[in-house]
Amino acid sequence: MTPYLSFNRQQWAELRNAVPMTLSEEDLKELQGVNESLTMQESVEIYLPLARLLNLYIAARQSRNSVLHSFLGGQDSAPPFIIGIAGSVAVGKSTTARLLKALLSRWENHPKVELVTTDGFLYPKKVLDDRGIMHRKGFPESYDIKSLVEFVSDVKAGKPNLTVPVYSHITYDITDEVKTIDRPDVLIIEGLNVLQSGMDYPQEPHRVFVSDFLDFSLYVDADTDVIENWYIQRFLKFRQGAFLKPGSYFSHYTQLSEQQAITKAKDIWHSINGLNLNQNILPTKGRAQLVLKKGPDHSVEEILLRK
Repeated sequence: MTPYLSFNRQQWAELRNAVPMTLSEEDLKELQGVNESLTMQESVEIYLPLARLLNLYIAARQSRNSVLHSFLGGQDSAPPFIIGIAGSVAVGKSTTARLLKALLSRWENHPKVELVTTDGFLYPKKVLDDRGIMHRKGFPESYDIKSLVEFVSDVKAGKPNLTVPVYSHITYDITDEVKTIDRPDVLIIEGLNVLQSGMDYPQEPHRVFVSDFLDFSLYVDADTDVIENWYIQRFLKFRQGAFLKPGSYFSHYTQLSEQQAITKAKDIWHSINGLNLNQNILPTKGRAQLVLKKGPDHSVEEILLRK
């Protein structure tokens, strides 16, 4: 017995129900990640049906909010619909989040869609260094979970002009910039930890977490050995791109030979990212309402939808 309905690509694609594609090939190129090729076929067959499903969920929530406000005679604006997207490093969850934001923004009943990543709520590098946990970056203890939960709670409460710290993957640190979130119709929050709960943060005195505020949750999945290979390939591409940028925290990796870089990437994966995946991220997959299971070529092979 399983709590999920399983769909292959063809079965899922048929649920698109003639929803039109509103993005061009150029749009998709801008949305895809470093080590991915986001095709029009993938977008139409996988993400348009998903966008349609989410739109139905959002419309149902808006209808319920309308009934409640009519009953209470309230004038307050309805709380935003919050979508959580989780998954491993290098699995493509950021691309999924960007694509869904672009697609959902085209619907008239919820044009204001915002995207926030939980990277902005990592502790600054200095704090991680002072605590001796820089090697645990991405693990539960590396996040300012209190501030993250407060932000999501404030969004749900309809508070205006909330600010979110901005994280730089170049400097590997929190920047001086902030992003302003002002009462969106839909908030997509993406990160390693969005499906984690109290049992994942035993050191925290409170028992409310991001997962408690989600209206819909999605997990981007692939076999662990496949994700490891994607991580290594992405690391090699970063050596020729992001690692060369001024101020890059990882500039020293550009001095490695390709074989040395592969060895280093494998070491980082097994000591940090793979370990975090198995201990803290993969166990949350069963909490998701929908799972996108990818194959080695990054295309989605199976979709699991909670009954």
